[in-house]
Amino acid sequence: MRPARLRSRRSREAIAGLLFAAPAIAVFAVFMFWPLVKVVWISLQKTSGFGIARWVGLRNYQDILADPIFWRALLNTTLYTALSVPLCLVAGLAAALLLNKRMPARGLLRAIYYMPAVISGVSSALIAVWMFNEDLGIVNRLLDLLGLDPVHWQSEGLPAMLSLVAVGLWIGLGFNMVVYLAALQGIPRQVYEAARCDGASRWQTLRSITIPSLAPTTFFLVVIGIINSFQVFDIVYVMTGGGPGNSTTMLVTYAYTTGFEQRQQGYASAIGVLLYLIVLVMTIVQWRVNRRRDTP
Repeated sequence: MRPARLRSRRSREAIAGLLFAAPAIAVFAVFMFWPLVKVVWISLQKTSGFGIARWVGLRNYQDILADPIFWRALLNTTLYTALSVPLCLVAGLAAALLLNKRMPARGLLRAIYYMPAVISGVSSALIAVWMFNEDLGIVNRLLDLLGLDPVHWQSEGLPAMLSLVAVGLWIGLGFNMVVYLAALQGIPRQVYEAARCDGASRWQTLRSITIPSLAPTTFFLVVIGIINSFQVFDIVYVMTGGGPGNSTTMLVTYAYTTGFEQRQQGYASAIGVLLYLIVLVMTIVQWRVNRRRDTP
C-alpha cells in the first residue's frame, strides 16, 4: 500500500474513532472536567455562593493547614479507610470462596449478599440508625441477651466510628464478592486439579494459587475501596452527622457543612481540591507499587 493511501486510511480511522468517542468525551468534559476546573477556581476565592466573590488566592489553603477540624476529619477518614477497606476485602473474598462452590440456594445467597450494594446509602444508613439505637436498637438488644453491657453507639466517638465501619462493610461486601466471584471463575480448573494431584491441602491451594491469581483483582478493589472510603458521606451524614463532637467528621462531610451550612464555599472548595489531590496521590502510589511488583 502506498504511503499516501496509508496515511489517508489512518486519518479516516482516527476521525472515526474520535466521532465514536465524542459523546463520552463531551459527557466527561461537561460533568467531570469543567466542574473540577470550577472548583479549583472557587477555591481561590472567598464567597458564600451569592453576591460578588472576593479573590484571596491561596489564603483558603493556608487557613486549612491551620484548621484543627480539617486535620481531625483527615484522621477520621484515614481511620475509616484503614478499617473498612481490609475488612471489605477479606469478607468479600470469603463470601466469594463460599458461594463459588455448588450449594443449595446459591443464587439466592448471592442476591442477599449483593442487595445492600444496590440499595441507596441513605436507606442503608436509616436502617443502621434503627439497628444501632442505644435504647431500642437490635444490636444492643442482642448484647443484652448475651449478658453484655449496652454500647453508646451515638454518644461515644469510638463506638460511633465502629458503627460506620460496620455499615460500610455491609454495603461494600456485595460488590467485592461479585468482583472476586468473576475472578475466581476465570482461574483454570486444571491448576487446582494439578495441585490436588501433588497433594496440596486447601490452605496451600488458597495461599499458593488462589490469592496470587487474584492479585490484579485485589489491587483494583483496593483502589476503588480507598476512593469510595475517602468520599464517604451519606452514611455519616445520616447516622452520626459527624458527631459526637467531631469524632466521625469526614473530609466530605466537613466540606459539605462548611460550604452549605456555613456558606463558606471557597473554603469548602479548597477542602474538595485537597481531597482530590490526596486520593490522586494515593492511587498513583498504589499503581506504581503494583507495577513494580508485577515487573519481573
